[in-house]
Amino acid sequence: MQQVRSGGVLASSVRRSSRTRLLAALVAVGAVALTGCGTDVDDIAVGPGKGWPAAHHDARNDGSSPIAGAKKVALSWSRPIGGPIAQPVTIGPDGQMFLTTNLPGCTIFSFQMATGRKRFCNELGPGAISAASSVDGATNVYVGDDRGNVGGVNAFNYLGQPRWRTSVAGTPVSVQFTGDGNLLSVTQTGQVDVLSRQTGERVVPSMQLLGQPDPLDHPNLTWPAAGQGLAECLSGEPQCPVANISAVDAASGRFFVTVWKPGDPVATLVALRYADKKIQQDWSAAMLSGGSATSPSLSADGKTVYVGDNSKRLIAVDTADGRTKWVRPLEWAPRGGISVSTDGLIIPSGDDGYLLALRDTGDTVETVWERKDLDLRGTPVQTAGGTGYTTAAIGEGLNLITFDIKTGATIDSDVLPGARGSTTGTSIGAKGEVVVATRIGELFVFKPER
Repeated sequence: MQQVRSGGVLASSVRRSSRTRLLAALVAVGAVALTGCGTDVDDIAVGPGKGWPAAHHDARNDGSSPIAGAKKVALSWSRPIGGPIAQPVTIGPDGQMFLTTNLPGCTIFSFQMATGRKRFCNELGPGAISAASSVDGATNVYVGDDRGNVGGVNAFNYLGQPRWRTSVAGTPVSVQFTGDGNLLSVTQTGQVDVLSRQTGERVVPSMQLLGQPDPLDHPNLTWPAAGQGLAECLSGEPQCPVANISAVDAASGRFFVTVWKPGDPVATLVALRYADKKIQQDWSAAMLSGGSATSPSLSADGKTVYVGDNSKRLIAVDTADGRTKWVRPLEWAPRGGISVSTDGLIIPSGDDGYLLALRDTGDTVETVWERKDLDLRGTPVQTAGGTGYTTAAIGEGLNLITFDIKTGATIDSDVLPGARGSTTGTSIGAKGEVVVATRIGELFVFKPER
């Protein structure tokens, strides 16, 4: 610094060099801007398999991570959020975490994995607490809400800066990535949209799963409130027509939605397809007695979709035609996600149930092992290396249980200090971290022990 102040020649040289670098930087930025304005190519990678980009890990809702889970973990940090939490935590490729609540002023939160430091919190409509989020490979996060009683899909960058908002009918309870890198949104009132992740523009016309009323027959009919029925989504009741997160087969463009149409005696599993610049229905099967609060989960080969209903059944369905392959009665109504490994091991969830592993043999299902001594209080997940994680009620509190996927045996048990009730899900970070959030509003992060 002294040389620059006292040496005229050197100072002049430094100023010329600085101007040159600044000009080069401006030219580069201008080139990027021109490229962005002059092409339809989206070069932002979704990044599946890195972190936990969706509520149940990926578009298939498989609840199974390719990360080799650690046999032993330890609590890294925990912190209260200040409000309730209803959806699983999503995690970007660099470890940035996202969750929603219903606090005024701070509805969507983001935290750093290593320290628990808050990166941002933004205000959304109160319905955001019921809206699952998804995060792409550039750590852009997408989430629905009902701000101002108008439903919408919101996009923020990793700093929490708004990128776009697209209005929809209802509150998006499901946001997933399509095979071509767009965003699939489904609201609790049944509106389906495919949106550009870059701009939020509709890629295809919207579809209404409950149908569109004739304006001549109902000239004064208005849309229901954007947040109507969200409280019933957790239990899959008829007031929430679409209660679950859709499962997407990226290869075929087919996706699966649970729908309970007004007046129908049971809910329906519907197969839709996003292809050829439109959304169309492939088949529907009325099979979900008492409704469903279980997000459909796809097998690794995409040939079977698993879903539960409120009559305490787990059902395997052929994705080609909607034919029921088998039905497995359970001792509880499954809720949340279903963990399905690449080799076909199935672990259902539900706070009234216990840890249970099944295997799909084609037209039947067999019990691999069961742990009736472990009362579930969250969603089990599987990882590579034969390790699984779930939360269970131990005494008056909650523990994170690390278990052997092959046998169900407990490998490790770690206390969630002060935790009560149940958790919203179990998420796995890119470095093998395990993240759980309680419904009363506490966040816990466990790190692998080496």
